[in-house]
Amino acid sequence: MLFDRLDVTRPVVAAAPALVIVGGAGGVGSIAIQLARQLTDLTVIATASRRKTAQWYRDFSPHHVIDHAKPHAAEVAALGLPGAPGFVFATTQTGAHLLQIIEFIAPQGRLEPIDDPETLDVMPHKPKSLSLHGDLIFTCSLCHTADNERQHATLTEIAGLVDAGRLRSTQSEAFGPIDATNLARPHALIESGRAKGKVVL
Repeated sequence: MLFDRLDVTRPVVAAAPALVIVGGAGGVGSIAIQLARQLTDLTVIATASRRKTAQWYRDFSPHHVIDHAKPHAAEVAALGLPGAPGFVFATTQTGAHLLQIIEFIAPQGRLEPIDDPETLDVMPHKPKSLSLHGDLIFTCSLCHTADNERQHATLTEIAGLVDAGRLRSTQSEAFGPIDATNLARPHALIESGRAKGKVVL
């Protein structure tokens, strides 16, 4: 997502070398923060809506945490970056935040949502010539692409980063063995929108 689709190592012309992770407290966002910090020179900005969530973010060391509930453009502008961010990785509620994202992202910036909004109007992207990227972990295997082996190489590289202590687990809660009672509890937490990191059965 970060390195193949958004291609974050290739700068966006005249944009700030910055990545905004919308909803970075989840398991994917928490890992994305770490990967961007460990493998790029980008300024990493994460959004948070609760004090407890903001502290979770800070444990993973983004450069900035902005208030998810306030207008995003104003929050980003207050950081004093040398331009608008070139990259946005949206992990949640993309449909609700899309117009705000388009407001603060740089012209010709690159946006990747990983959630599944019911609709996603691409027309507002046109004035800034934004690129919109999709990603599904199983695309290579489902479509039998020629680069199918790359996923193996990527996972091997990530395992090396974990072994070296450069990436750490984002597990936040463990619910015990898989059974009917325990299955309901993590689902309820995730559906509440208040989960952070990965919950484990």
